[in-house]
Amino acid sequence: MSITGPFRKIIHIDMDAFFASIEQRDHPELRGKPVIVAGPAEERGVVSTASYEARRCGVHSAMPTAQALRLCPHGIFLSGNMERYRETSHRIREIFCRYTDLVEPVSIDEAYLDVTENHLHNPSATWIASAIQQEILRETALTASAGVSYNKFLAKVASDLRKPAGLSVITPDQAEAFLETLPIGKFHGIGKVTAARMIAMNIRTGKDLKALDMPTMTANFGKTGIFYYYIVRGRDDRKVEVTDERKSVGRETTFARDLADIRRMKRELKELAARVSLNLQRLQLAGRTVTLKVRYSDFRTVTRSASGNRALSKTSDLGAIAIGLLDKTEADHLPVRLLGISVSNFPPPLDRYRPEQLELPLEWKQP
Repeated sequence: MSITGPFRKIIHIDMDAFFASIEQRDHPELRGKPVIVAGPAEERGVVSTASYEARRCGVHSAMPTAQALRLCPHGIFLSGNMERYRETSHRIREIFCRYTDLVEPVSIDEAYLDVTENHLHNPSATWIASAIQQEILRETALTASAGVSYNKFLAKVASDLRKPAGLSVITPDQAEAFLETLPIGKFHGIGKVTAARMIAMNIRTGKDLKALDMPTMTANFGKTGIFYYYIVRGRDDRKVEVTDERKSVGRETTFARDLADIRRMKRELKELAARVSLNLQRLQLAGRTVTLKVRYSDFRTVTRSASGNRALSKTSDLGAIAIGLLDKTEADHLPVRLLGISVSNFPPPLDRYRPEQLELPLEWKQP
């Protein structure tokens, strides 16, 4: 299949070990040491960011803090300072806007930029990406990795190729061959569970995935199979969206084997709550509605929601509400294939960080 234009020029910027790097920058005694910014292990916290020294021990983001402690007992565990991270993120975003108005923040430490038309009238997206990296280093003393390509998917994949402080380019002429040799686990949008399932189907590279036609893709992976069908062919028509307003933030897990033990389900929900909390933290969001998604072994899917007056983001709050909602499903006597938690109903931006008057007792109502 030939990939035809016209092509946009997309840059994906991903800060390197952002939270940990800020701590090392601001505290010279931490430089060269394994720094791990994470929630408390006793509260089922997860790792937000691990420095590259800690990553050599096997620690990575979204890992349970308790596991990180086992892998890296000599690590320096910090709770972090979101206000300082937020301030640095704002400075970096100002740098982006010197080059283009088309900036889509994905989280506090990464963004897409469309530089097809840019403020410098420079035709080279690679030159712009390099200039942005240099300005970030000069003004914040932090490094960023950059990926350049003609769509968002490939730009994201490219930014992961040479970390830290790397710059990778995937041109339209290179895309087809590159994607065919790319391991399935490196495809952005294919998670660990799906990757393991694909490997079990003997799909190990992009070339293997590309051999599947659309009906086979959708039969095996549902609607997401349509996305896989196009990205493995280098096609991604998503635009860089200037607004960073989101309707919801969530995570879900499909289990290799259906769960029948309600206690195991509740443990899984606590882990999911920790991961959703991490995503909310990175996006600087909190929401008033928590939704539980349950898919039974017969593929029947149900949702249960609870809403209140407080905007929540803490692991303990999300986990407690999700477990309460689980009790209102049939999970106690039907095998469960999938569990998910999402948070929505975010307050307006101007109200998001205002102090809140808590109501006692706190009441959560099901819609």
